[in-house]
Amino acid sequence: MNNFDRIHYRTVKSPVPDCTGVPVLLTDETMKERYHKVMSRMQKEGLDTLVIYADLEHGNNFEYLTGFLPRFEEALLVLNQNGRHYMIMGNENLNKVPSARIRATAIHAPYFSLPNQPMDCPDDINAILTKAEIGSGKHIGIAGWKNFTSRFEDNKQLFDVPYYLVEAIRKLAGPDGSVVNATSLFIGENGARCTNNVNEIEHYEFGAALASDCMLAAMNIINVGTKETELGDALNALGQKNSVVTIAAAGKRFIKANLYPTENTVKAGDTISLTIGYKGGLSSRAGYAAEHKAQLPGDAQDYVDAVVKPYFNAYITWLETIRCGMKGGELYDAVETVLPKAEYHWSLCPGHLTADEEWMSSPVYAGSKEELVSGMLFQIDIIPSVAGYGGTSAESTVLLASQELQQQIRSQAPALWKRIEIRRDYMEKELGIQLSPHVLPMASTVAYLRPLMLAKEMAMAVKSF
Repeated sequence: MNNFDRIHYRTVKSPVPDCTGVPVLLTDETMKERYHKVMSRMQKEGLDTLVIYADLEHGNNFEYLTGFLPRFEEALLVLNQNGRHYMIMGNENLNKVPSARIRATAIHAPYFSLPNQPMDCPDDINAILTKAEIGSGKHIGIAGWKNFTSRFEDNKQLFDVPYYLVEAIRKLAGPDGSVVNATSLFIGENGARCTNNVNEIEHYEFGAALASDCMLAAMNIINVGTKETELGDALNALGQKNSVVTIAAAGKRFIKANLYPTENTVKAGDTISLTIGYKGGLSSRAGYAAEHKAQLPGDAQDYVDAVVKPYFNAYITWLETIRCGMKGGELYDAVETVLPKAEYHWSLCPGHLTADEEWMSSPVYAGSKEELVSGMLFQIDIIPSVAGYGGTSAESTVLLASQELQQQIRSQAPALWKRIEIRRDYMEKELGIQLSPHVLPMASTVAYLRPLMLAKEMAMAVKSF
């Protein structure tokens, strides 16, 4: 038999929505732990000063320590090894400093504000940065949001923050100082943000489960004639900030460059793409608006056998293989073995870390020696692209957890542990997946895939031999 003969498309009981609907706030103890994780990495790297940049789209390293994003302005958090820290803020975020989760002195920088707001500031940007103790001879790290990993560049000298800030910081450091990209303190191998404690897991599980419940709700209302806007409405809930653009697309996408749901309606045989993401996790599904294969385009009627079964086999191989202590390259190779890139044309890494942003970083890539460790939150993100067929996707969020961390969750968050047990039981008994003992599903729909979305009682599962 071929390597996906174990996969079956059959009647499957739908998972039960289980988001609590109650966001979990980060505790003061967690925020102190985060602070010490970053400061210890600063010391290890020999940094006198760490300058953390933020705007709304690129502010999660800033948020990790302050507790908030600067909405529509720019901002800097400046950490110094001497313990004196500063928040450099624009006009409309300056008042957030007293509420921040880190103790820091506020410095007003109207240059960070919106165009044509008052910028009548007697201090230039150099003078403002000097107030934050950025000065001559210091070893200074700049953290934006991207940890560059090029094989051809000096990654420590690539910066993803505005040029005027990099130029000013370099000038202030002078010839006796140095300025480097220090985003690796937060993300990438051994980054402070790559692992989570129980409080953080509860905090992020809320968003992962909410995305999952919304995805299930959207899939349940798909019928011929359903509007994309109706699907988009089902995907959004509780006023939570999205981590990605909401996708609710039927048929051809990106017409006139549009990314958003329209009044377009679902038609039999349409490809369907659905994605919703919140802080802590994303859910994505792709398939066809069909009840049976005869409704598929003529040259794609073998879609389930040709595309979905190989994909789902790789997906469950991922879930059954991943372990604490394995190398990222081992997991990459396991996926490559059962779903060869040359044939199925997936181009990104098969799985990445998630947190406040949908894609934080990934230890899973070809040849990776990075260790997969307990406390990592993963998105299962394998995206095949086979010519002549629509896509398939069941992207969801799981936690990698050692027995020690699992015991901590049991004792510190028993309600969360109960949800995890129910999810694992569903995946093992209903879907037939032999989960790795280190995989804890963060949502009820992990591995739940309806390739023909009008056949709502059918889904992918594992055969019993």
